[in-house]
Amino acid sequence: MYENERKEIELLREGIAKIEVKCRHEMRQPLPVERSLMAEMRQKADQLELELPVGNPLTFQGPQARASGGNGGPFNTHGEFFQAVRTAGLPGGRTDHRLYAAATGANETTPSDGGFLVGQDLRSEILTTAFDVGKLAKLCTRYTVSSNANGIQIPGLDETSRAAGSRHGGVRSYYISEASEKTASKPKFRLIELTLKKSVVLIYATDEIIQDVSVLARYITKVAGDEIAFTMDDAIINGTGAGQPLGILNSGALVTVPKETGQAADTLVLENIVKMWSRMIGSSRQNAVWLINQNVESQLYTMSLSVGTGGSPVFLPGGAMSAQPYMTLFGRPIIPCEQCAELGDLGDIILADFKNGGVLIEKGGIQADMSIHIRFIEDESVFRFVSRWDFQPVLAAPVTPFKGGASNTQSHFVALAARD
Repeated sequence: MYENERKEIELLREGIAKIEVKCRHEMRQPLPVERSLMAEMRQKADQLELELPVGNPLTFQGPQARASGGNGGPFNTHGEFFQAVRTAGLPGGRTDHRLYAAATGANETTPSDGGFLVGQDLRSEILTTAFDVGKLAKLCTRYTVSSNANGIQIPGLDETSRAAGSRHGGVRSYYISEASEKTASKPKFRLIELTLKKSVVLIYATDEIIQDVSVLARYITKVAGDEIAFTMDDAIINGTGAGQPLGILNSGALVTVPKETGQAADTLVLENIVKMWSRMIGSSRQNAVWLINQNVESQLYTMSLSVGTGGSPVFLPGGAMSAQPYMTLFGRPIIPCEQCAELGDLGDIILADFKNGGVLIEKGGIQADMSIHIRFIEDESVFRFVSRWDFQPVLAAPVTPFKGGASNTQSHFVALAARD
C-alpha cells in the first residue's frame, strides 16, 4: 500500500538532486526553466508526502551498521553508506533511496543541499573515540545540555578566602556562652555560566579510500575522533574564552608559581615541583595530575635531591636508568600532553584537578554530514563533523588559605612561570 506514491516521491527527489548536481558540475546557477521545474517537482513531492500515513515516513535513518550490533538499518556498514553518497553526487549517478534521512524533530541535510545526514551510530562512535583518545576532556565533570538549551548555568560558591567569615562565601561557625546572642551568616553564590561553542572538523577523503569500504569507515572514525580530541584538549589548556572555551592558562583561577632566584633558562628544578605541589588545594591532591610537554621529561630524568655534597635522583627508581621510571610525582600521574607549552614557557608543566576544578558541557553528540561537491574536481569527498561544547574552571580566582597569607594562594590549577 502506498508503494506507488513512495516510488513517485523518490523519483521526484532524485530529479531535483540531479539538476542541482549538474549545475554544480557546470559551475553555474540553475536556469529559469530548471528552477521552475525543480519547484514544480518539489511541490508535487511535498504534496504526495502529506498524503502518506502518519508514522510511516518515506525517508530512512542513515546507516546503522549491522555488523557492529546496530538495529538492522538499510546499510550494512558505514563505508557502504559513504560510497552510496558519492555515487548519488556524480553526474548521472543514481541516488540510493536509503540515503534520504529525515530524523523526526531534528534538522536534516538533504541531497538538494549537497549532502546527506550521517547515521547516529557513527556519530556516537566518533564522539566516544574523541573522549577515549583525548587526555583531558574525560577527566572533567561533564554535563549534557538539553535539546532546547544553548548553555547551562551552574551555581557555585563565591569563595576566594578560607579566612573566618569568608569560607563558603560567608558561612561562619563560632563558640558562644550560654544565652548569648547568635550572629547570622550565609553563603555567597555565583553563577558559572557556560555557553556552547561550535567546533568544526573537515576531512577530505580521496576516491581511492572511498572505494575500500572497511578502510574508509576506520579512517573517518579515527581521524575525526583524533582531531576533535586534540581540539578539546588544546582549548581546555589554552582556550582564550573569546568564541572558544576558557582554558586554564587564561582563567582567573590559575596559580602561577615563580621561578627560583637565579634559575637558568629552560630548566626545571626540584624546588619548582615542591612549590607547585604546595599551591594545590589540599582536598584536590588525590585527583590531581601533572601535565607536561614531552621536552620536560629530560629535566625530570636529571632532577636530583641534594644531600650534603651528594644527592639522589628524584624521578628514577633506585637510580638505575635500566629500570622503569616512576611516571608520577608526589604519587600523582604524569601525562605527556603536546598542547602544553614548550620547555621554559608558562604552561610547560601544569598541576591540575579537573574533577573538582573544571566543568565541561556538551550538546549530546556530533552533527555529521558528507558531500562530494566542494572538492569534486580534486576527486575528493568532504566529511564535516560539528561538535558543540564548552569548558571553564569552577573558581573565578585562587583561594587564600586559612593560614599562610595572600602570597600563598591555592587553586585547582597550578602552573610554573616562564624561565626565560
